[in-house]
Amino acid sequence: MNKNESKYFNTAIRMDEALITLLEKKDFEYITIKEICDTAGVNRSTFYLHYENISDLLKETTRYIIDKHLAYYEIDKKRMSLQLEMCKREELLFITDAYLTPYLTFIKDNQRLFKVSIKQFHLMNMDEVYGRMFEHIFSPILARFGVPEAECVYIMKFYLTGIFAIVMEWLNNNCSDNMETIIKVITDCVMGERSIHG
Repeated sequence: MNKNESKYFNTAIRMDEALITLLEKKDFEYITIKEICDTAGVNRSTFYLHYENISDLLKETTRYIIDKHLAYYEIDKKRMSLQLEMCKREELLFITDAYLTPYLTFIKDNQRLFKVSIKQFHLMNMDEVYGRMFEHIFSPILARFGVPEAECVYIMKFYLTGIFAIVMEWLNNNCSDNMETIIKVITDCVMGERSIHG
């Protein structure tokens, strides 16, 4: 990366961070280019060098958050798909430490980013993003168990909503509970090992 590319990249990150800061305080439709420029410490001409409008910046900021999140995973999707196709059915697990540890580590390390992405969930199209992220885990497993395609979306939504509720409670407590405890709670709930009947 040459000096100009590096400067362009750093300015883009400053504007992503500026938009995130503003989204913590107000709804997207009330944010102005002037506020973004003031928060990022750039002038309007710099903004228009990078983007046509605030919606362009929002798309980039969403990509910035997703890329930061994906950087926590060392998952080879092809290898994982092959493993899910070839392993024994009793070895097929929806949720394991290998999936949850990077997910929860990202959340703990980036609480502010995660809170903004949740607050602006639909605006940033995060339901589709998380759906795609988990699709390479859930879909092959459901297919192996012969679950009809029409039912898969509901089953996937059920699991993701439950996991998300646990994560949000953890986040509301500033991720103060031990991560291993949260992984165990999620795993027990998903695997049906948590019973309220004693």
